[in-house]
Amino acid sequence: MLKGGCTFQHLALGRNRGIQDRRGGWMRVSWPAVIEKLADAAGWGRSDMFKKLYDRLSRPASVLVAVVLALAGLAAAVHMDLKEISNQALRKQAVSVTDLLSDFRQYYASNVVARLASGTGVAGAAGEDGTAGVQIVHNYADVPGAIPIPATLSIELGEVIKVERDNLTYRFVSDAPFAHRGSHDLDTFESTALKRFRQADAPERLFKTSGTIFDHTVRLAEPVVMQPSCVGCHNRHPSSPITDWAAGDVRGIRAVTVSQPLVDNLFSFRWLLGYIALAGGAGVGFAGLQWRQAMHFRSLSDQLKETNRFLNTISLKLAKYLSPQVYRSIFRGEKDVALVTERKKLTIFFSDLKDFTESSERMQPEELTALLNEYFTEMSEIAAAHGATVDKFIGDAILAFFGDPETRGTREDARACVEMAIAMQRRLAVLNEAWRRRGIERPLRARIGINTGYCNVGNFGSTDRMDYTIIGAESNLAARLEGIAEPGGIVLSYETYALVQDQVTAVELPPITLKGIAREVIPYAVQDVLGTGAAEPDAVVRRVGPGVNIYLEPDKIDRSTRAEVARTLEAALTRLRGNEGQGGDGQGRDG
Repeated sequence: MLKGGCTFQHLALGRNRGIQDRRGGWMRVSWPAVIEKLADAAGWGRSDMFKKLYDRLSRPASVLVAVVLALAGLAAAVHMDLKEISNQALRKQAVSVTDLLSDFRQYYASNVVARLASGTGVAGAAGEDGTAGVQIVHNYADVPGAIPIPATLSIELGEVIKVERDNLTYRFVSDAPFAHRGSHDLDTFESTALKRFRQADAPERLFKTSGTIFDHTVRLAEPVVMQPSCVGCHNRHPSSPITDWAAGDVRGIRAVTVSQPLVDNLFSFRWLLGYIALAGGAGVGFAGLQWRQAMHFRSLSDQLKETNRFLNTISLKLAKYLSPQVYRSIFRGEKDVALVTERKKLTIFFSDLKDFTESSERMQPEELTALLNEYFTEMSEIAAAHGATVDKFIGDAILAFFGDPETRGTREDARACVEMAIAMQRRLAVLNEAWRRRGIERPLRARIGINTGYCNVGNFGSTDRMDYTIIGAESNLAARLEGIAEPGGIVLSYETYALVQDQVTAVELPPITLKGIAREVIPYAVQDVLGTGAAEPDAVVRRVGPGVNIYLEPDKIDRSTRAEVARTLEAALTRLRGNEGQGGDGQGRDG
């Protein structure tokens, strides 16, 4: 029973024409399609079925079994051929023997007995006293000068042949012998043959073949038919059990048994047997070599699997030290591990934690390490989600860039970088709440600088140890922009802002100069995210700018802290209004 309720009875194969459907009609089909259907019904895929079959047949044990079976099949075929040859030879021999004896008996009856009985053509047929010189009687041994009748001659001839020939037996038997001869013991074959010859459609002769794997025996039976010259004698003889014989009646049978050991014919195939032995030895030797080679290949395969597992483990470990994009490009062969650099237009991201040194002095090293690792993990996941290449971690700072080894174009790279920076600031605000609940007094506040420009990117270092990174004034500018950003703020260069101005709103800051860059650089501080950017939930209150870093999700504030947050906001509002009355510009940086 196959899966899905399909049985092999559902496929009635017939006449090599196709498949017979349940209505009795014939459909022409593709046999590969039938195999595929059977595989599907058995729950195998087509490729799975052939793969399983190939795997099993390609095993060394399967090859050895196949060779042994082939040799055994060859030996069986030779044995069957020997048996058939022996059968044909013994049949011909049996027919030749019975024909010879039948011709001899016929000759004896016609040219000896009949001539003596007629008293002609035989010298000295009569004695000097007028008595018969030669008598033809069944008990000729008791009568001087007598000769046997043909039936007696046939019976005694069979005894002589049986004694002289071990593999040949001749019997002249009947189920109605003369009374003085005693009854004949007929075996099953002889009795069956005698009955069969007395039927209307009787054959000329019957054969029976028997034997073992070591010898072969053929038995032949032919009818003894009553001749017209013998009818009167048999009907008048006082010892005859039947007195109404007629010409053509089956008086008895001549049975010949010929046997021969199969080994007698075996050496007739000495050249073939020699070739088979040579081929078999070669086959066994080849199977042994295949077995040895398969064992060697299996050992190599096991070593290769172990090596692959080791390399896979090592590659996974190495991946922790490389950006995913760099890791993939190296293992795909897209980049060579050589001291080669390229000049490309990149968008560079640089972030740093404000007052991290002061915060670290309040924490134990283990706690600080766990906090910093958690921060880097969260930021790295955001960077990977936006397609950034994380260059390195420098203390509490992160250097990343867009545009190599994978790029979506300068504009899209800049937009992705700004979206990533916004997502990082939002995630950091959420993390700060969790860290406060864990007892960390001062939250971590990040400053981010982003710049777009040409840099050299590639492998820097020595032939023994190298680092995939970027160098150039544009990367230094990103770090400088981070330095003038407010905690929780994002500062862009004009080159970046021009590419994302439909994504964010920003305020222009005083120009800055940087060593290595001849022009003045005008920074832009991101204040808000427009609708085309990464939209915030409606319930979120956010404001980022010079001296401002507000991120508020009222729906997530529990009742126990809601009153405290409200008082803090009211106090901040009072101070803000007081500063407006004093003419403050609100540009002072958070100390």
